[in-house]
Amino acid sequence: MPAARCRFPLRSVALVCATAHASLVGLPSPAAAAAPTGRQVISLAKARALPLGTVVAVDGSVTTPSGAFESSFFDKGFGLQDRSAGIYVSLPQDLGVAPRRQARVTGRLADSFGLLILVPAGSSEVKLHGAGPKVMPKPVATGDVGEATEGLLVTTVGTITQGPQSDLPFGFKLSIDDGTGELLIFVNVDTNIDLSGFAVGQRVSVTGFSGQFDGHYEILPRRPEDLFVLR
Repeated sequence: MPAARCRFPLRSVALVCATAHASLVGLPSPAAAAAPTGRQVISLAKARALPLGTVVAVDGSVTTPSGAFESSFFDKGFGLQDRSAGIYVSLPQDLGVAPRRQARVTGRLADSFGLLILVPAGSSEVKLHGAGPKVMPKPVATGDVGEATEGLLVTTVGTITQGPQSDLPFGFKLSIDDGTGELLIFVNVDTNIDLSGFAVGQRVSVTGFSGQFDGHYEILPRRPEDLFVLR
């Protein structure tokens, strides 16, 4: 398990370092419609295949609440997913969006410690337009969380092999394994998830955003009900 998280905030030149860290139902199709800046909307899968620095317009359903990962992402962004793929939208402003909200976003593709993110020029580049059916998390094996799942809402079951350990001020971490490979679970402070009852050997269910940090893949649960011990 990585011993520490060390990040540059997405919009800051100051180094922040601390020792310590489917199916989809009813999602909007990426129709060829005009985006806020006049760009053609493309699928998230197509956007993810483009070079860093490319400006794209995408449309999808919100999968993580605004600011749920602020303690380690240093912003108030959110996850976005369409029928083809998912991505993290990085914003300094809190738009107060929650899962099921539909959003059309124009932004620049960027890298944040291995995680592909979409960075709008401002909140005006995010157009909220109603609500739809919630995104159903994709069931995955612990060993299959990787580049192919990055940006998606996923769910898995495994046995705790390490942790929980403090990685404050960013959050807490533990590792689980279902027999296919060990997987890091990173719990951000802002999710208010209490890990005091978790211990090595327990079998747990985890749902969250499939992310990446500094060469390792992880699941980031969004709220207390995303992480629980199976009885």
